Amino acid sequence: MTDVTIDCPQRRLQARLRDRKRDGANCRRGKKAEMTERISFEIRLLSTADAPMYRLIRLESLQQNPEAFSSSFERESQQPLAWFEERLTASDIFGAFGANGDLLGVAGFRAQEGLKTAHKATVWGMYVRGSARGTGIGRLLMETIIAHAEARVEQLQLEVVADNQAAIALYQSLGFAAFGHEVKALKYDGRYFDELLMVKFF
Repeated sequence: MTDVTIDCPQRRLQARLRDRKRDGANCRRGKKAEMTERISFEIRLLSTADAPMYRLIRLESLQQNPEAFSSSFERESQQPLAWFEERLTASDIFGAFGANGDLLGVAGFRAQEGLKTAHKATVWGMYVRGSARGTGIGRLLMETIIAHAEARVEQLQLEVVADNQAAIALYQSLGFAAFGHEVKALKYDGRYFDELLMVKFF
């Protein structure tokens, strides 16, 4: 069973989280699961005060999964802390914090600014630390982003490496559908990676 506190005004998201907490004692096959450990975490919007922790997890993501991001560790590791603070003001970036205050996962929301594209936004920089995978943090981060987006835009887009089946399955379960496939979208260490373009309409 998972205790979650989310700094998010959308009632629908809060209701879903209450349902998850109530039903958390059931395993996937419908049997009762006896949990020997309670996992507690909080999801909230990051501020510039969180820049040092954000910098660490962002650089970790670029090192651990370089094929998943268009940016690189080599580029961002050279940037000063002020550069990461600016990113936290230019986008809405949500973080998942553990009971001990560690930042376990992040996901960003960026609305487009053009007059004809302001109805669209993008999910970017989604990452959950290996130690926190399997806890549901990734889904809850995405649910938070979706609730945040629903009040602001008409569609939410994302890009995901085409062979990342776990991530694709998560996004599909949350209502995203593929609308394009970019061949050789990224190149890293001599290897090409295709990307699947996905969208969720509100």
